[in-house]
Amino acid sequence: MQSHEVDYQIVGDGVQMVEVELDPGETVIAEAGAMVYMEQGIQFATKMGDGSEPNKGVFGKLLGAGKRLLTGESLFMTHFTNEGAPGKAKVGFSAPYPGTIKAIDLSGMHNNEVIVQRDGFLCAALGTRLSIHLSRKIGAGFFGGEGFVLQKLQGDGMAFVHAGGTIVEKSLNNELLTIDNGCIVAYESTLDYDIKTSGGLKSMIFGGEGLFMATLRGTGKVWLQSMPIRKMIQALAPGGENSSKESSGGLASLFES
Repeated sequence: MQSHEVDYQIVGDGVQMVEVELDPGETVIAEAGAMVYMEQGIQFATKMGDGSEPNKGVFGKLLGAGKRLLTGESLFMTHFTNEGAPGKAKVGFSAPYPGTIKAIDLSGMHNNEVIVQRDGFLCAALGTRLSIHLSRKIGAGFFGGEGFVLQKLQGDGMAFVHAGGTIVEKSLNNELLTIDNGCIVAYESTLDYDIKTSGGLKSMIFGGEGLFMATLRGTGKVWLQSMPIRKMIQALAPGGENSSKESSGGLASLFES
């Protein structure tokens, strides 16, 4: 199914939202609860599935929607359509936590697809197919955490993903990039994702970077976030990140003596 050609504008700086402009008959799909406002003429419906395969039977839709539960997302998606306005009408979406929104033109990606962290999808033009993507590496499967169960977006239209903090885009040319696992927002399917240990025993326990790191190898684009929601929660928790660092620092000093 060819994706609808929607127009958009990303609004704001530190806490962004995306405003999608729909011609009569155009539709955008979004995660449940992402809508901020919609202008007169926009109608919405909660449906099972992304609507990319309208001729799919009930069982097929149920199976596809059920797979979304593995990513921690809702079984249903919301479809917003300009059904009543004589001209263009707008609908706005925002992420569930502060951060940045990135617009990705899937038609410019390898095989018209991109891999997204499991809670990174915000909304997309109707015709975009959402499915799960499981890492095939044994290490990633056992230790991947946030990176094991991912989402795959396929289509030829616009898709929007959100991230915590600032988004950094990097282009790899047959290179290796080592990343804090929670900082991956999205990457092209040409890149090979894996998990490796973060160093020696001392570094793994006291380094503050966790036991395992993610790696991306190959040629393609990757988008990173500076403040994943996991780190935000840790910083705001009682004691916070500083407390754990001080504790680790004190224990690490024993290794120096």
